[in-house]
This record gives sequence, C-alpha cells and structure tokens, in this order.
Amino acid sequence: MEVILLEKVQRLGGLGDKVSVKAGFARNYLIPKGIAIAATPKNVAGFEARREELERREAEVLAAAGNRVAALDGVEIAVSRKAGEGGRLFGSVGPADVAHALAEIGHEVARQEVRMPDGDTIRQLGEYDVTIRISAEAEVTIRLRVESEPAGG
Repeated sequence: MEVILLEKVQRLGGLGDKVSVKAGFARNYLIPKGIAIAATPKNVAGFEARREELERREAEVLAAAGNRVAALDGVEIAVSRKAGEGGRLFGSVGPADVAHALAEIGHEVARQEVRMPDGDTIRQLGEYDVTIRISAEAEVTIRLRVESEPAGG
C-alpha cells in the first residue's frame, strides 16, 4: 500500500515521502496515529497544499527536541537499591526508575523514551550509560549510577 508520511519515521522515510508499506501496517498503525495518509490523488493534492505547514511544525518539534537534548546532555543520576553479595540487586532498575530519577531533578522524560543498556533492566550495582531517545533524530546519553542502599534504609 502506498502512503505519504506526515512525519519522519525511522527506517521508513521523512516528511512527504511516498513509501510502500504492508497494508496492515498502514491501516492499523500509520494512518490511525496520523503518521501517514493513503497516497490517493486527492490526498497527494491535499498534502502538497499543507506541506509548508507540516514542514514548519516538524521544524518546531525538532527544535524542541534539540532543546531537551541540550538540557539532558551531561546529566548524571543515581538510583539506590538493596543489593546482596557481589553487588547483585534485589530486584532491578528499569526505564520507569530512570524516568522517575530524572523527574526528581527537573527533567521530564517518558518511560518510553528511556533505552536501557543491552535493552534490558539493570540487575547489578555499577555505572551505566542510558540513552534517552526524544525523537527519531534526537537522542542523548546520560550516566546512571546504581548504588547500594545504606544499611537500615
């Protein structure tokens, strides 16, 4: 199925690109979420009329993402967890924990934007690089330190 993308989609294309995707992907995901429209002659003409507005909106979103990247650049956070022998955690540290720790220091980040190292939760004490993916074009790496909780805490 041919669709016209209304925003950049990673590994698919950019704003205004006419791409061929599986019909189910278009009908169930791209079109309902407003990411794309079917590439009918009527929609192509309508898109061309709105292209400037969509490009301006995309530039604003990209600028806002750039501002968030700049604010998060160089940020270091610490999370305390109970740990046993050898630094193994009782439980784990996941994306929600990272988002909460960032919120505590004034950086609002959605849990879905957090990319954990190796794509999994952290189960060991130590320092880790965590990627915050703000948009398809904007991501930043922060430093996460997983510490042992003080005794009695």
